[in-house]
Amino acid sequence: MATILIVEDYPVTQRVLSLTLRNSGHEVVVANHGGEALEQLDHSSVDLALVDIAMPQMDGLELLRHLRSDERYQQLPVIMLTASGQDDDRQTALSIGADGFLSKPTSSRELIETISKFIS
Repeated sequence: MATILIVEDYPVTQRVLSLTLRNSGHEVVVANHGGEALEQLDHSSVDLALVDIAMPQMDGLELLRHLRSDERYQQLPVIMLTASGQDDDRQTALSIGADGFLSKPTSSRELIETISKFIS
C-alpha cells in the first residue's frame, strides 16, 4: 500500500488516523506541525499527506504553500483536515492546491475512500 504523512497536532486524532490507516494496510509517518512535516519529507518517501489546517508554529495552509512551491512536492496529493466548518478554509485550501478536503471528525470509511482516490 502507500506511505501516508499525517500532519496533526492533536495526539488523539493522530492515533485514530494512524490506526485507521494502518488497519487499511498503509504505512504512516506522523508530524506535529508543518515544520516537522517538512523535516519528515526530507527523510521519508511519502505517497500522500493528510494535513490539519489549524496547528501551532506552521499551520496546514502555510505547509501547503511550501509544498506547492517546491517542485519535489508539487505532485504530492494533499488532503486537508479541519474541525472548522468554515467554507473559507475549504476555499483557501483548494485555491492553494489541496487535492481534497475532509471535515473532522470524519468516518474511517470516508477517510479511506478519499485517500483511495489519490493513491493506487
